[in-house]
Amino acid sequence: MELKEILSKCDHTLLGQASTWKEIKAICDDGMKYATASVCIPASFVKQAKEYTGDRLAICTVIGFPNGYATTAAKCFMASDAVDNGADEVDMVINIGWAKEAKWDAITEEIRAIKAACKGRLLKVIIETCLLTDEEKIALCKCVSDSGADYIKTSTGFSVAGATFHDVELFAKYVAPHVKIKAAGGISSLEDAEKFIALGASRLGTSRVVKLAKAMEAGETAKNDGSY
Repeated sequence: MELKEILSKCDHTLLGQASTWKEIKAICDDGMKYATASVCIPASFVKQAKEYTGDRLAICTVIGFPNGYATTAAKCFMASDAVDNGADEVDMVINIGWAKEAKWDAITEEIRAIKAACKGRLLKVIIETCLLTDEEKIALCKCVSDSGADYIKTSTGFSVAGATFHDVELFAKYVAPHVKIKAAGGISSLEDAEKFIALGASRLGTSRVVKLAKAMEAGETAKNDGSY
């Protein structure tokens, strides 16, 4: 698979708590230069980033992030506010405690409400696979499929582990045909990125692929710095 095609599936991501506008602007520049699917950034930078990039780059943000235990009303407000500020895509985190209590109807209804608050923009649902059993992941595939959301996403990148090949394979087996898959967290090589895509991921949440592209341009080997 060509590097250009891999980059076109990447949500180029910077979600660190200490992120500055200078850093956000830099990944927006990268996103436009390398034609990534989007940049995924904190909500507080969405308006500024959208004004800076215009229609040259999709802006994605996260809500209920990274823990997922905000109220549904709060998550809906965050989604609506993000869209009003120019977000093209929203990545939400489910209430993981509800999953542990098997509150599948409540999870489905919350996702459905947030999808409505997104006003037609893409909604990706982060289920934080590293905290779940396979049975819980399968049940959540049904929740996401029934909710009207556009994507199911593996991870925040802020918990104990990120995306695995097993989880993407599981998603591909159990989500409805209209639900796409995003693998995120810990994707550190082009080989891994290509394998995630081959297994069924339509999006990759990572900053490493752009760094690898830059290193290849410079004839260097990118260092693994622990990035998302």
